[in-house]
Amino acid sequence: MPGRLPSPIGFAAEPARAGSSAPGGDHSRRGPGGASRRGITLVEALVATTLMVMTGGAVLLAVGGSLGASQEALERTIATGLAEQLLDEILGKRYHAVGASPLQWPLGPNSSEGPHRANYDDVDDLRSYARQPPVDMYDRRLGHDNGTGGTRHPAFAVSSDFLRFWRQEVDVYYVSASDPSVRLAPGATSYHRAVEVRIVVQPPGRSPRTLATVRRVITYLPPP
Repeated sequence: MPGRLPSPIGFAAEPARAGSSAPGGDHSRRGPGGASRRGITLVEALVATTLMVMTGGAVLLAVGGSLGASQEALERTIATGLAEQLLDEILGKRYHAVGASPLQWPLGPNSSEGPHRANYDDVDDLRSYARQPPVDMYDRRLGHDNGTGGTRHPAFAVSSDFLRFWRQEVDVYYVSASDPSVRLAPGATSYHRAVEVRIVVQPPGRSPRTLATVRRVITYLPPP
């Protein structure tokens, strides 16, 4: 008709079929029988939740195991340092007391030596020595001592609970001349002694656990 613009050339849109998604229309899925399904089902939610819980539990176990291993490594490192420090102190003493025999038996301090190990002047005095918590040579608690028989300023002292259940143990005994790894029976002697230092921890209600053990064999050489 005159005065009317022609229609643009193009394709005619098809009518939307039943169940299909048209732009701006209903995007819901349809299940059997044409029923609409919106979101996820309860079963799917439970499965997803279960998987999340299992994954989270595995992650927590891994983190807990890593922290436990780190704490164990830290304790063993500190214990080894304490054991070696005490061993060095012991090995700085004489092999035997002045006037005593290098084959003396039994080993151990005499009545005039004590009350702390600063008065021990020979190696065998430390036989069967034990202290809990660990102390220095003046019987000052480690972490609170100042190295000269006094105590350090509280600002530089460790927590009172730290090392509370740790124990120093020392054993001195004769060993075989042909095989220093063999401990001799009580009463048997040789010119070779072993000094063994252990750091043990035993919280209340638990069995003792050895954190560190260091051992040295020393030999007596008669003067020329």
